[in-house]
Amino acid sequence: MALHVLVAAGVILASVGLAAQTLASSKDEAAVREVVRRYVNARELKDPAAIEALFTADADQHTTSGEWRRGRAQIVPGTLESSKRNPGTRTITVQAVRFMTSDVAIVDGPYEIAGAGGTRRMWATLVLKREADGWRIAAIRNMVPTGR
Repeated sequence: MALHVLVAAGVILASVGLAAQTLASSKDEAAVREVVRRYVNARELKDPAAIEALFTADADQHTTSGEWRRGRAQIVPGTLESSKRNPGTRTITVQAVRFMTSDVAIVDGPYEIAGAGGTRRMWATLVLKREADGWRIAAIRNMVPTGR
């Protein structure tokens, strides 16, 4: 009898925990999506302080040109230079957010730069990490789909 009570209590606690996790995940997903929106906006504004604030100290970014920027000290000027070399309106349309843990999320979606020469279509994968003061970008991988 005592075993049945313990099992029932465990099931109830697990259900409550899953409900709380689902609620937290929906809030976290909104926060993660907001960081991606702020990243695109900071790039459009060419605002180095806003770009820097979105990344973890040890973040890295691998671009479609093959450049691998390591740390905010390389990401911020590299991002500004890249925006200068590739002018246009940038968008990242978040298609998927997957939480690897409660503090790590992977974001995927089309990344486009619309400019005078047309629209450049790519793909972006971002890894975000929860830090003490909120979600930050820990890694970005941009790629050009091969069409296969």
